[in-house]
Amino acid sequence: MSAVAPAPVTVPSVPPSGPAATLPGPRSGELHETGSVRKDSVDIERWTARGLVKVTGDVRVVSASLEGAASIGGKVTATALDYRGTVDLEGAVDVRGALHGAGSLRAALALHAGEAQLQGTARLGGALSVDRTFAMRGSLAAPSVAAGSFDLHGEGQVPGELTAASVTARLTSSSAFGNVRAKSVTLRARTPNFVEKIFDRLVRVTVNRVEADSAELEAVDVKFVRAPQIVLGRNAHVTEYEGTIVRRHPTSRVGFESRSPPPYGLSR
Repeated sequence: MSAVAPAPVTVPSVPPSGPAATLPGPRSGELHETGSVRKDSVDIERWTARGLVKVTGDVRVVSASLEGAASIGGKVTATALDYRGTVDLEGAVDVRGALHGAGSLRAALALHAGEAQLQGTARLGGALSVDRTFAMRGSLAAPSVAAGSFDLHGEGQVPGELTAASVTARLTSSSAFGNVRAKSVTLRARTPNFVEKIFDRLVRVTVNRVEADSAELEAVDVKFVRAPQIVLGRNAHVTEYEGTIVRRHPTSRVGFESRSPPPYGLSR
């Protein structure tokens, strides 16, 4: 294929630092809670909760630290949010600074953060947008993602658009992505060992489309790639592409492949 021009990529803007990034509004002071707590709302500068917490309405804080199990029915607005355990959020989430967490996060609606570093599982019913770096080790499911940079180690389910300046994914469980657009894209799936091949316990990663200045693929299946520079690593498969394959592993494949199941009693 002939070389193509770099794919256009829209990178989320980075908000200004300093006073403009400080959240106005919540009452000054601190609130520390331990045990089983039920509240109508939270409106305080600093909120610390340990145990079982249920808030039926909105949460407005400068910083929040949650440990245990927290359920919030309304909108969450914060400058910084840190959680350890299980967090269930029914409303929209706007964390203008850092979102740090370890455990299980479920958000029914859209989630925005200035930056995010997560471990465990994150299940989002709405779009995920991160102004700067999004880094996750674990399992992510979201309808779409927009970030300054995207770094995932584990499993990803993003059926819509994944847009960032750079996308790096090291996938250890079967995953699926829709359209991935970035200046640089690196997608690597775990290569199965001999026993996993025999019993068909493979990590299957499918991607509908990749558009980038440079794309590096390993053990993933991509329907279409558009990039001036394409590297196909071990067991990578690309159905169609526009650009130049600058390096290719002998086990990589290009072109249409039949995906029909093997006859009963036989394996491939």
